[in-house]
Amino acid sequence: MPHAPLRTTVVGSFPFPGWLELAGAHIDELGAEDREEAIRDAVWAAVGDQLRAGLDVITDGEQARFDFNLSFYAFLEGLELEREPRRRWGPPAHDQRGRHTIVGELAAPDGLGAVSEWQRLRELAPSGFQLKASVPGPYTLAGRIEPSAEYPDRYAITEALVPVVRDELTRLVDAGCQILTVDEPSMSCYAHREDPERLVDIFNRTVEPVVGRCYLGTHLCFGNFKGRAVAPRRYAPMFPAFLELAADELHLEMASREFAELELIASVGERHDVGVGVVDVKSYYVETPEDVEERVRGCLRYVPAERLSVSPDCGLSQTARWAAQRKLANMVEGARRVRETL
Repeated sequence: MPHAPLRTTVVGSFPFPGWLELAGAHIDELGAEDREEAIRDAVWAAVGDQLRAGLDVITDGEQARFDFNLSFYAFLEGLELEREPRRRWGPPAHDQRGRHTIVGELAAPDGLGAVSEWQRLRELAPSGFQLKASVPGPYTLAGRIEPSAEYPDRYAITEALVPVVRDELTRLVDAGCQILTVDEPSMSCYAHREDPERLVDIFNRTVEPVVGRCYLGTHLCFGNFKGRAVAPRRYAPMFPAFLELAADELHLEMASREFAELELIASVGERHDVGVGVVDVKSYYVETPEDVEERVRGCLRYVPAERLSVSPDCGLSQTARWAAQRKLANMVEGARRVRETL
């Protein structure tokens, strides 16, 4: 699916409105219709913020999820949810999230819920805009599940989740989703210590039924829980193996890393479209349009405009809404200035 030069978008998630956070803290006090009303209103808010910023491609902001991947576990059979985290107090980090225990065969006969999210977005978004859905990949999903006798390590859990995610992707495309991102931040986080070719094989088997049926992207970052990375922030260990990913676009986190390794996008751009994070979701410095313009022009030294899209580094769920609004508006303006000179 060809796209306009310097297409502007987001990775997927968007900040929750404050009232949705409050509703989530009192979820047991809400009926089913109350919950749906709150989610629909939150999607309206996220879509409105993206439209006011002027994005070319919008999402539902993942407003029905408690995190970009955390809500999916509730759809899986064979899990006992949320063992106690090892640490509750002190600075936020990944060890403050609990893990799930396997108690049976892992399956999701009714899907992972992404199709209903997509249908809600399509219903609420104004016509004429490109819409995107995002689903976490199986290797990333496996990271919060404790191994068991039947599933003795992360790879065994991943293999059990491959058909689950594959089916969800197929359902999304069958439902009309034309722009689809499979988020695999764990692959990029741990490629330095794992076999990157094995990770590529997992990804490619997962997406095989939808390759060529939609515009398929993947997001490769270094973690963003509470604005914290969880890995050495270097792309070199992933390449050249990750050039074999069966995706139309690879999205890379660049702004938070001061555009280190930007030259890598040249080789990526020979085989894929390239999404570049040009605003830093971990920082409360609000990039100016001039900052974004300079960064986009730097990217164009390596990748032609027809193969380049610009977005934040990661999802915006960990960024305050006021900052996300300003960053997106300035990102779109900076990209527009470059586009007008092409």
